[in-house]
Amino acid sequence: MATDAGMVALWDPQCFLDIVDYETWDAQLGEDEDVERHIRAGALVPINIRSDGAFGVLLRVGGSAQPAQLTEREERQCLVTSEAYLLHTAGQMRLSGIEAVGAEVWTDTVQFDLAAGRYSVVIHLIAWEDEPGGVKEDGTPSDTALSDFMALVNPVAPEQDNFRSAAETFNPPGD
Repeated sequence: MATDAGMVALWDPQCFLDIVDYETWDAQLGEDEDVERHIRAGALVPINIRSDGAFGVLLRVGGSAQPAQLTEREERQCLVTSEAYLLHTAGQMRLSGIEAVGAEVWTDTVQFDLAAGRYSVVIHLIAWEDEPGGVKEDGTPSDTALSDFMALVNPVAPEQDNFRSAAETFNPPGD
Protein backbone atom coordinates (compact mmCIF):
# COMPACT_ATOMS: atom_id res chain seq x y z
CA MET A 1 0.00 0.00 0.00
CA ALA A 2 1.55 3.28 -1.09
CA THR A 3 1.11 6.79 0.25
CA ASP A 4 2.59 10.14 -0.70
CA ALA A 5 0.87 11.81 2.25
CA GLY A 6 2.58 9.91 5.08
CA MET A 7 -0.45 7.87 6.17
CA VAL A 8 -2.31 4.75 5.14
CA ALA A 9 -5.91 4.44 6.31
CA LEU A 10 -8.58 1.81 6.84
CA TRP A 11 -11.90 3.53 6.26
CA ASP A 12 -15.64 3.19 5.69
CA PRO A 13 -16.48 4.64 2.24
CA GLN A 14 -20.03 5.57 3.31
CA CYS A 15 -18.55 8.22 5.60
CA PHE A 16 -16.62 9.98 2.84
CA LEU A 17 -19.05 10.20 -0.09
CA ASP A 18 -18.93 14.01 0.05
CA ILE A 19 -15.19 14.05 -0.76
CA VAL A 20 -15.14 14.52 -4.54
CA ASP A 21 -12.05 16.68 -5.21
CA TYR A 22 -9.00 18.13 -3.50
CA GLU A 23 -10.91 21.04 -1.93
CA THR A 24 -13.46 18.76 -0.26
CA TRP A 25 -10.71 16.31 0.74
CA ASP A 26 -8.64 19.11 2.31
CA ALA A 27 -11.65 20.43 4.23
CA GLN A 28 -12.34 16.94 5.66
CA LEU A 29 -8.85 15.46 6.09
CA GLY A 30 -6.27 18.18 5.53
CA GLU A 31 -5.21 18.61 9.16
CA ASP A 32 -4.61 16.17 12.01
CA GLU A 33 -7.60 17.55 13.93
CA ASP A 34 -9.80 16.80 10.89
CA VAL A 35 -8.47 13.25 10.71
CA GLU A 36 -8.96 12.83 14.48
CA ARG A 37 -12.61 13.89 14.19
CA HIS A 38 -13.16 10.98 11.76
CA ILE A 39 -11.16 8.65 14.02
CA ARG A 40 -13.36 9.51 17.03
CA ALA A 41 -16.45 8.82 14.90
CA GLY A 42 -15.08 5.38 14.00
CA ALA A 43 -14.97 6.19 10.27
CA LEU A 44 -11.20 5.89 9.81
CA VAL A 45 -8.27 4.06 11.39
CA PRO A 46 -4.83 5.56 10.67
CA ILE A 47 -1.75 3.51 9.91
CA ASN A 48 0.55 6.44 10.37
CA ILE A 49 4.26 6.69 11.04
CA ARG A 50 4.51 10.00 9.16
CA SER A 51 6.50 8.51 6.33
CA ASP A 52 5.78 8.35 2.62
CA GLY A 53 6.40 5.04 0.92
CA ALA A 54 4.98 1.67 0.00
CA PHE A 55 4.10 -0.57 2.92
CA GLY A 56 2.88 -4.10 3.31
CA VAL A 57 -0.33 -4.13 5.33
CA LEU A 58 -1.99 -7.40 6.31
CA LEU A 59 -5.53 -7.23 7.69
CA ARG A 60 -6.72 -10.13 9.79
CA VAL A 61 -10.40 -10.22 10.78
CA GLY A 62 -11.59 -12.26 13.74
CA GLY A 63 -14.85 -12.94 15.49
CA SER A 64 -16.13 -13.07 19.05
CA ALA A 65 -15.40 -16.80 19.36
CA GLN A 66 -12.08 -16.68 17.54
CA PRO A 67 -10.44 -13.23 17.69
CA ALA A 68 -7.78 -12.20 15.21
CA GLN A 69 -4.32 -12.30 16.75
CA LEU A 70 -0.67 -12.29 15.79
CA THR A 71 1.06 -15.55 14.99
CA GLU A 72 4.05 -16.52 17.15
CA ARG A 73 6.35 -15.47 14.31
CA GLU A 74 4.68 -12.05 14.05
CA GLU A 75 4.83 -11.61 17.83
CA ARG A 76 8.60 -12.21 17.79
CA GLN A 77 9.07 -9.47 15.16
CA CYS A 78 6.57 -6.98 16.60
CA LEU A 79 8.22 -3.64 17.43
CA VAL A 80 5.26 -1.71 18.76
CA THR A 81 1.51 -2.13 19.16
CA SER A 82 -1.13 0.58 19.03
CA GLU A 83 -3.99 1.04 21.41
CA ALA A 84 -7.32 -0.09 19.95
CA TYR A 85 -9.09 2.17 17.46
CA LEU A 86 -12.86 2.11 16.96
CA LEU A 87 -14.15 1.29 13.49
CA HIS A 88 -17.83 1.48 12.48
CA THR A 89 -18.73 -0.06 9.16
CA ALA A 90 -21.88 -0.19 7.09
CA GLY A 91 -20.53 -3.33 5.40
CA GLN A 92 -17.78 -2.17 3.06
CA MET A 93 -14.24 -1.11 3.86
CA ARG A 94 -11.33 0.40 2.00
CA LEU A 95 -7.59 0.48 2.61
CA SER A 96 -5.54 3.15 0.85
CA GLY A 97 -3.19 6.05 1.27
CA ILE A 98 -5.07 8.82 3.07
CA GLU A 99 -4.88 10.91 -0.09
CA ALA A 100 -7.24 8.37 -1.77
CA VAL A 101 -10.02 8.65 0.84
CA GLY A 102 -13.18 9.83 -0.89
CA ALA A 103 -16.09 8.91 -3.15
CA GLU A 104 -13.92 7.90 -6.11
CA VAL A 105 -12.15 4.54 -5.90
CA TRP A 106 -8.49 4.95 -6.83
CA THR A 107 -6.70 2.18 -8.71
CA ASP A 108 -4.57 0.94 -5.79
CA THR A 109 -7.36 1.10 -3.21
CA VAL A 110 -8.17 -2.26 -1.62
CA GLN A 111 -11.91 -2.83 -1.19
CA PHE A 112 -13.50 -5.58 0.88
CA ASP A 113 -16.70 -6.49 2.68
CA LEU A 114 -16.89 -6.56 6.45
CA ALA A 115 -20.14 -7.32 8.27
CA ALA A 116 -21.81 -4.10 9.42
CA GLY A 117 -20.98 -3.30 13.01
CA ARG A 118 -18.47 -1.92 15.49
CA TYR A 119 -14.91 -3.21 15.49
CA SER A 120 -11.76 -2.76 17.52
CA VAL A 121 -8.65 -2.38 15.34
CA VAL A 122 -5.14 -2.81 16.73
CA ILE A 123 -2.13 -2.02 14.53
CA HIS A 124 1.24 -3.73 14.96
CA LEU A 125 4.50 -2.50 13.43
CA ILE A 126 6.56 -5.51 12.38
CA ALA A 127 10.37 -5.56 12.07
CA TRP A 128 10.34 -7.99 9.15
CA GLU A 129 13.82 -6.92 8.06
CA ASP A 130 15.27 -8.14 11.39
CA GLU A 131 14.08 -11.70 10.86
CA PRO A 132 16.66 -14.10 9.41
CA GLY A 133 15.86 -14.56 5.74
CA GLY A 134 13.54 -11.54 5.65
CA VAL A 135 15.75 -9.52 3.31
CA LYS A 136 17.26 -10.51 -0.04
CA GLU A 137 20.87 -9.66 -0.90
CA ASP A 138 19.67 -6.60 -2.82
CA GLY A 139 17.93 -5.25 0.31
CA THR A 140 14.37 -5.95 -0.83
CA PRO A 141 11.92 -8.10 1.15
CA SER A 142 12.24 -11.84 0.58
CA ASP A 143 9.29 -13.90 -0.63
CA THR A 144 8.71 -15.03 2.96
CA ALA A 145 9.06 -11.59 4.59
CA LEU A 146 6.32 -10.45 6.92
CA SER A 147 4.28 -7.32 6.22
CA ASP A 148 5.29 -3.94 7.65
CA PHE A 149 1.98 -3.64 9.49
CA MET A 150 -0.53 -6.12 10.87
CA ALA A 151 -4.04 -4.79 11.47
CA LEU A 152 -6.13 -7.02 13.72
CA VAL A 153 -9.86 -6.37 13.36
CA ASN A 154 -12.20 -7.83 15.98
CA PRO A 155 -15.76 -7.09 17.12
CA VAL A 156 -15.87 -4.60 19.97
CA ALA A 157 -16.13 -6.45 23.29
CA PRO A 158 -19.15 -5.51 25.46
CA GLU A 159 -16.94 -3.91 28.14
CA GLN A 160 -14.69 -2.07 25.68
CA ASP A 161 -15.40 1.66 25.57
CA ASN A 162 -12.00 3.40 25.41
CA PHE A 163 -10.39 3.85 22.02
CA ARG A 164 -7.39 5.72 20.68
CA SER A 165 -8.22 8.89 18.76
CA ALA A 166 -4.76 10.15 17.77
CA ALA A 167 -3.77 10.51 14.11
CA GLU A 168 -0.33 9.15 15.04
CA THR A 169 -0.82 5.37 15.32
CA PHE A 170 1.88 4.69 17.91
CA ASN A 171 2.98 6.63 20.98
CA PRO A 172 6.42 8.21 20.60
CA PRO A 173 9.24 6.32 22.36
CA GLY A 174 9.32 7.15 26.06
CA ASP A 175 5.59 7.89 26.37
